[in-house]
Amino acid sequence: MDSTLGDTRLSRRGALIGGAACTLAACGLAGCASYGPEAEPSGGAPTGGLTAPTAEIPVGGGKIFDQQKVVVTQPAAGQFKAFSAICTHQGCTVGTVATTIDCPCHGSKFSITDGSVVNGPATAPLPALTAKVQGSDVVVS
Repeated sequence: MDSTLGDTRLSRRGALIGGAACTLAACGLAGCASYGPEAEPSGGAPTGGLTAPTAEIPVGGGKIFDQQKVVVTQPAAGQFKAFSAICTHQGCTVGTVATTIDCPCHGSKFSITDGSVVNGPATAPLPALTAKVQGSDVVVS
């Protein structure tokens, strides 16, 4: 070995550190960004069977029921809609409802009126469920 070049062998530790640095650099260049708090794919279907007071569902918005994986909206006074709370993009549970139903994983937004995609990356609407008003409650099945 030529002593002027030094030892050119790569240690296992050096390879691992170099690989990690390349991965971090690639993520920075590719724009690995988040659209909100981390959310895990929900991994299940909505269970329905939900009864909630109509007073809990704001007009022009809605409420997410995490345990049942259901979102109930009230686009106009007295008009109640229900959808799966599982984003059709990658299966995360939607995180907020205001004028749209929003997924925190990648920024998809859905209509509170019909569950259609307002903003991707999702391309399929949220599946609709049946919402019926019974007295002062909305019942989802």
